[in-house]
Amino acid sequence: MSFELGFFNFLYGLAGQSKILDWFIIFLAEYLPYFLIILFFFFLLKEKDFQTRFYYFSFTALALILSRGIITEIIRFFYHRPRPFLALNFTALINHSSSNSLPSGHAVFYFTLVILFFLFKGELWQRWRLWFLGGVILMGIARVSAGAHWPLDIVSGFFVAAVSVFVIKWLLSKYSTFTIQAQD
Repeated sequence: MSFELGFFNFLYGLAGQSKILDWFIIFLAEYLPYFLIILFFFFLLKEKDFQTRFYYFSFTALALILSRGIITEIIRFFYHRPRPFLALNFTALINHSSSNSLPSGHAVFYFTLVILFFLFKGELWQRWRLWFLGGVILMGIARVSAGAHWPLDIVSGFFVAAVSVFVIKWLLSKYSTFTIQAQD
């Protein structure tokens, strides 16, 4: 048995143990992402300086388009990997389409936001970045525990997000005259 399959079996083995644990896994996998996106955009709107807010919003939009909209879909077009519930023939805790699983679209999207949390300046971003990271990691673990993804889907989502954010950062630094000043 491969390491990934063993790790998947361990995490998926948590499902079905109790209704409370199943509810918690479902909450983390399906509903926590809504809270994370609201939190992220709340922080964007809290930026006092309009130029900084616009720059952060543009950076976020470009990074998400590249990571989730382009790179993820290119990988899925060329690499077909069935989701665990299809490959192992079981019912997942959460309803999910039978699209390719690698990389996890949720992981790509939310790890992109996490990396931006670490890049953006300001006390609010700094104070919440580890909490946000923890939430995204819990969401990824829950999506594996729910049977919607393999562990490598989540890990590859992080790498797609990291590459995308740093490509956009490089492009913006090369072609933008705007610089972010640290706030006091």
